This record gives sequence, C-alpha cells and structure tokens, in this order.
Amino acid sequence: MILAFDTSTAACTAALFDEGGECIASADELIGRGHAERLVPMLGELLAGRSASTVLVGVGPGSFTGIRVAIAAAHGLAIGWNAKVFGFSSLALLAASSGIDGDVAAVMTGGHGEMFVQQFDVELQPGADVLNLPPAAAAEALSADIVAGPGAGAIVEARGSGRAIDAWPSASNVLRLPESLRSLAPSPVYARAPDAKIRSAA
Repeated sequence: MILAFDTSTAACTAALFDEGGECIASADELIGRGHAERLVPMLGELLAGRSASTVLVGVGPGSFTGIRVAIAAAHGLAIGWNAKVFGFSSLALLAASSGIDGDVAAVMTGGHGEMFVQQFDVELQPGADVLNLPPAAAAEALSADIVAGPGAGAIVEARGSGRAIDAWPSASNVLRLPESLRSLAPSPVYARAPDAKIRSAA
C-alpha cells in the first residue's frame, strides 16, 4: 500500500492507497496549527493497524514547521516498515486538489506578506519554478486566469482580474501528480531562507 500525507498549510491531510492505486481511506482536516500533535493520531486512525510499502510526503514549499513535522514522520514510518519514502510537491498537490481541469496557479501564503506560487497546466506539469513574491509581483508573474489556494484572493485582487478558489491540499489526489513531482527527495523545499539563522563563530 501507499501512504501519502501533507502538512505544508493549515490543512492536515492523509490518504491510503491500495496496490492498484485506489484510495481506500483519506482524512482532511483544517487545523491551523498543531500538526505535530494531530498528524500521528490521524495516521493511526487512517491506517487502522495496516502498514505501507511506500510513503509519500509533501516536501513544500509552505510552513517550515509543518514541512519538518511531515518529513520526520515519513522517515520514522519508513524505517519502521522498511518502506520506500519519496517527497512530492505540495504546490502540485494543491493544484491537483483545486477541482480545475486546466491551467491553474497554486498559491500558498508565505512569510513576511509574501506568497509561494507556481503555475500548472491541465496535466499538472509546472509552467515555471516555484516563486516567492509579494502579491502584486506574483500577480504579474502568473498568467493563469484561475488562482487556487490560501491567499488566492490576494493575488486576484492585486491583478484586478481572474477567479480565486479557496482550495486546500488533499492527499487523496497525490497519485494524479506526474511521476516527476511525486518522486522527489524526502527533504524540505523551502523556496526561501528560514527566518532563524545560525550564528557564525566569532
């Protein structure tokens, strides 16, 4: 079986797939904060004593803390089960969860009033690299009429046109992603430098 989960946003989402790729269990909760406390119990409820041969984990960009929580859990489970572990693009999952069958720009709120943005086509192939920009600059960088995700409204407002969808990632859509976007290294993709910096030796 395949277990997938993502905690890069205020949502905590997980899904379990059988060997044929059919989703046999899923859970989606909008919790805000507290992923470290909620993720493991959610996975326990979802698995109900089962294990997986492959673990897929959202590697970002998004919440620094959320990403680290998910990746640590993925590595722990993979060790316990002797399973394979891969990362997947959290923005691609957001695009796949938007319900849009066409070009869509996926948007997550970042720090300091900026946004993580990336545009995808109908096959969920990225049109460009992940960008980390203020809403006005992000609006200029995106050409898709539809913008999906937390913070989408700010992009559409800055641009003065388009349609905003208040979507959240759902792990039940992870197998819709192109292979290249769900076979990433299981390590964080921050898209910008963390705020906390290690002091250099004097």
